[in-house]
Formats: sequence, structure tokens, C-alpha cells
Amino acid sequence: MKTVITYGTFDLFHVGHVNILERLRAMGDRLIVGVSSDEFNQVKGKQSIFCYEERARIISSLRSVDMVIPEVCWQQKEHDIQKYEVSVFGIGEDWKGKFDDLKPHCEVVYLPRSPSISTTQVKRALSKLDSEKIQQIKEGLDNMLNIVRAME
Repeated sequence: MKTVITYGTFDLFHVGHVNILERLRAMGDRLIVGVSSDEFNQVKGKQSIFCYEERARIISSLRSVDMVIPEVCWQQKEHDIQKYEVSVFGIGEDWKGKFDDLKPHCEVVYLPRSPSISTTQVKRALSKLDSEKIQQIKEGLDNMLNIVRAME
């Protein structure tokens, strides 16, 4: 049996996540996904919208995923590769070269990201919408205040 493993936060789940998980699953007979714990995300300087339990539940519901494990630290990858007899470690190309130290233990592949989608982009878009909405509300209140002042 050929086992593939990957890791990630998987916050604000989107089609880019589906694409990479399906590509990784196609590389083997079993796909294990390490979902970053909330505590580990803090170490990485990340703040998730959804808690670990919710993100892990979303990932475990996918047909392409056979097992979900918590990712609690950087060092666990080598241990997991040995424990689960992993043949392939795969991750997005934005990590290219960062996990080459795992090559003595398994094949390491860096997959291209899906064009025009990332969690960071989604968060920026949501943030922009919030800023635009706040500005619209402010402008509306300013207009109402001007009307009230004109009536005085």
C-alpha cells in the first residue's frame, strides 16, 4: 500500500484545497492529512477562523481523505512518516525546498497551487468587503447628519 501524507491549516476551505488533496490522493492508495492544531497555528503566527475540531471534521468528510491527524509541531513530520509507513510527502509549491530534509525517508513532492485562489486571498477579500461596508455605513450616517443639520 502506497501512503501519501500532507499537512495544512485548511481554514476557509475552498476549491484549491480540494484540488491539492485530490492530486495527492491520486499519488497513492491512502491519504493522511495532518490538520494544524489551534496551538500550533499560534506558534506559526496564524489565526484561524474555524477551530481545529471543525477544520478536521471538514477534511475528514472528503472522499479523497482516509485519515486526519492533528499537526502539533514542525518536528512531527519525520515521526509520522515512519509511524504510518509513508511513501510520499506532498505539499504546496509555496513550501518548495522547506521539507527536503524528509527526502531520505520518502519521496517529497511540491505541487503547484490552484491559480487565483488561496485562503489568504479569501481573507483579504472578506476584509475588503468589511472595510467597504463600514465606509458605506459611515457615508450614510454622514449624509443623514448633514440632512439633520440642514433642517436646523
